Amino acid sequence: MNTKPQSSRTAWLTLLLAGAFEVGYALSVGGSHAFTVWQWSVAAAVFFLLTLWALSQALRTIEVSIGYATWAGLGSAGAALLGPLFFNEPLTPTKALWLTITITGVIYLKLADRQPNPTNT
Repeated sequence: MNTKPQSSRTAWLTLLLAGAFEVGYALSVGGSHAFTVWQWSVAAAVFFLLTLWALSQALRTIEVSIGYATWAGLGSAGAALLGPLFFNEPLTPTKALWLTITITGVIYLKLADRQPNPTNT
């Protein structure tokens, strides 16, 4: 079993993948109509397992507080942006504003995870 932490870059790419899987999960749950449509329900189960796997891999390197907040922000923003395409949900200016704030927060969380440069003292 490999217990070596992955590089920061790989961890962040894995976290982005986890966020994409989370969007797939959220949209699949919405399309499943309370798990009554089997195709969407199976997709939801697959995306659920994939998002948890990718998140757990990323959190081996990224702090939980930053990783989880980023994952949740990516998932919620992605679902809110794609909901109008898949389910004809309205995207109001107020929703767009808060999505912008959420995405900005995710970017700043990524910046907060930067390792300080060693100084020559």
